[in-house]
Amino acid sequence: MSGHRWAARAAAGAAAVALTVTGGTLAQADDDIDTLPAEEIAERARDALVDVRSLHLSARGSVGGTGEDMSVDLTLDREGNCAGGVDMGDDGSVEIVKRGDDVWLKPDAAFWNTHVPIGGSTFDAILDGRYMKASADDPRLLEVTEVCDLDTFRELITDNVGTADLDTLTKGAKTDVNGAPTVPVTRAEGGERLTAYVAAEGTPYPVRITVRNAEGEGTVDFSGFDRPVPTATPSADETVDVTALLGRSVKPV
Repeated sequence: MSGHRWAARAAAGAAAVALTVTGGTLAQADDDIDTLPAEEIAERARDALVDVRSLHLSARGSVGGTGEDMSVDLTLDREGNCAGGVDMGDDGSVEIVKRGDDVWLKPDAAFWNTHVPIGGSTFDAILDGRYMKASADDPRLLEVTEVCDLDTFRELITDNVGTADLDTLTKGAKTDVNGAPTVPVTRAEGGERLTAYVAAEGTPYPVRITVRNAEGEGTVDFSGFDRPVPTATPSADETVDVTALLGRSVKPV
């Protein structure tokens, strides 16, 4: 789904801004981080994000050249559990729950009509407001399950270590993000401007990433660090097995 690809693109942008610096230092909470150079702030932010066990991610904007706004709201962890959804505006929305080896998806009518123009309305009628349930390793759903796994984002960061040009990093003045002080670290290169807002108090997590280029702009907010993913899953009477759905059956699971 384009919404999930957008979320991955935004996370990759986070890595490219300031979290791909070579080396590494233990994330510390007792420094006046705004007195540090941009490169060291970036290192500490990267280490803090790589160490986290779970988080809440909220992304919004359009960076794919489509001109259409979309948003992603997910709580996810390293075990691949997640809960949240993707809203693609007029193209529809999808609620997502993944727990262990199972994943539940609830696309709305606009999603079915846009992405499955032939037969989509039939699937929507069969679901009748329920989730479709499938195995998390179903190849048709890999794009969903990969984005639900926090390790996907951690790998985007660690795989890009050393690729950033340190000379392009600049530090800005302290500014508040969601009521908390942060220090912005920016990279402007090749027509793209990416800024990581790093918490100035406590653990130096990157709490916001902004991406701007010729194709659009987007914002990713990180919060709820190390808070567990909600464990609730849809009940049996709220779900339809994906195999039954494809077979146009309404057998609940």
